[in-house]
Amino acid sequence: MNTSSKFGAGSRFPDFVWPLTGGGELNVARMPGWRVLIVYRGKHCPRCTAYFKTLDGLLDGFREAGIAVAAVSADPAEKASASVAENGWRFPVAYGLKIEQMRALGLYISEPRSAQETDRPFAEPGLFVINPDNNVQVVDVSNASYSRPDLGTLLGGIKFAIENRLPVRGTLN
Repeated sequence: MNTSSKFGAGSRFPDFVWPLTGGGELNVARMPGWRVLIVYRGKHCPRCTAYFKTLDGLLDGFREAGIAVAAVSADPAEKASASVAENGWRFPVAYGLKIEQMRALGLYISEPRSAQETDRPFAEPGLFVINPDNNVQVVDVSNASYSRPDLGTLLGGIKFAIENRLPVRGTLN
């Protein structure tokens, strides 16, 4: 049963703090400018690895547009650090996403199918675009590993929103 609540477009992004692989902390709510936070399932997910390979290939485009990109999962430090080391991702990767934070963000949460998959509940994919006012411009959550926004389309859309000063859409829910 899903006990997460819907996290609405236009909502203020919560002031969550997560540790980063390689040291330091990630607090998306306190970052300036436009930001993209991708919640990923964890090291056990090959689709997440493939998605992040695409993201890493587009990272320079995000940076040139002034858009910061970061990721977070429920993985512990060892697994998150191993993922970064194995794949050479160039964007910040945080770990330790808690179940109550998953619920606050309206994410779907799954139990592992086996100990070989992972050893803890994890968030299914989520993506948040946060504008300079710290309001969520785009919310995209899924209950399946294979349903995620196209990153090239996302980059183009954010650039269009910035250039045309588009308001947050979908706020009348």
